[in-house]
Amino acid sequence: MLLIAPPGAGKGTQADRISSHFGIAHISTGDLFRQHIAEGTPIGQSVKEYLDRGDLVPDDIVITMVRKAMEEAMSGTGGYLLDGFPRNLAQARLGYHLASELGATVHAVLHLDVSEEELLRRLLDRGASGGRSDDNEATIRHRLEVYSTQTLPLLDYYKGRGVLVTVNGEQPVDDVTAEAIVALEKMRAAAGA
Repeated sequence: MLLIAPPGAGKGTQADRISSHFGIAHISTGDLFRQHIAEGTPIGQSVKEYLDRGDLVPDDIVITMVRKAMEEAMSGTGGYLLDGFPRNLAQARLGYHLASELGATVHAVLHLDVSEEELLRRLLDRGASGGRSDDNEATIRHRLEVYSTQTLPLLDYYKGRGVLVTVNGEQPVDDVTAEAIVALEKMRAAAGA
C-alpha cells in the first residue's frame, strides 16, 4: 500500500495504525531521512539541506533508501505501507519498476484529504510545540506548494490504475482510521488478496 497526503495530514499516525491492522511493515521515508540525519550518515548530510528548504530529495537518494526498506519488508512481513514515496510522477514510475522487480506492486493507495488552512494550522502548532526545524511558516507554505504541484498529480495516476482511495483527513483521528480500514478492506476483498 501507499499513503499519499500533504505535510501535516497525519500520515505517520494513520500509517502506524493501518500497517498494524494489516500486519505489514510501515516504511516512512521521512523517518528514514531523519534517522540518517541524526546518525550523520552521508545520505543524512545530503538530504538535510533539501528538507530544511522544504524541497524534494533527489530521486536517486530516495530510491536507494526505499529499495532496501522494501526488500526488508517483503522478507519480513510480506508487505508494506509506504509513506512519503512517491512524491512525483517520476518517482511513481521508478517505484513501480522497483516494486515489480521485488514482486511487491501496489494494491491500494490511500489519500488523506486535508485543506491547506487546516494543514497550516496543524504544522504551525507542531512547530510551536517544539516540533521539527522545518515547521516554520515560510517553509510550510513552500512544502505545501511543492506538494500541490508535484505530488497531487499522482492522484489521477493512481485513480487511472483503479487503486486510489480518498479519505477525509479532517475528521477525528479514530474516524479517519476506521474509514480508511473499511475502504482498504473492500479493495483487498475485491482484489482477492
